[in-house]
Amino acid sequence: MHDLRRAEVDEVNSPLGPTSPRCASKCGAGTDFEADAEEKRQPLAESTDWERLRAMTDEEVAAAALADPDSQPLTEARSANMKRVPRAKTLRRALGLTPEELATRYHIPVGTLRDWEQDRSEPNQPARAYLATIAG
Repeated sequence: MHDLRRAEVDEVNSPLGPTSPRCASKCGAGTDFEADAEEKRQPLAESTDWERLRAMTDEEVAAAALADPDSQPLTEARSANMKRVPRAKTLRRALGLTPEELATRYHIPVGTLRDWEQDRSEPNQPARAYLATIAG
């Protein structure tokens, strides 16, 4: 198994398959393999009628969005069940670094970074300021 970051795994598993050269090289894109017909997915065709949408009022757009079962507003119950992604993990992914690379580059103990990313602990105020500085 390749040492892939989560974003790369998501990219490989996307309907479009591996799309970046970095992922393609690590994931063996271009390798011959057989897949079931169900596994072969095509990108969705552009089917949005933009002219019709531009002609709609804000109220009509809101009503159409509420009518879509996949586009329901976030309720308190659903919000309570959501798991937030720790900021340290978001920052690391945005920088394209592994936990070890981020820890080494910015002199943060790997265990501390891991605890922040796995939501076992929160960075204190100076650490949050340092992370904000790293984020630029």
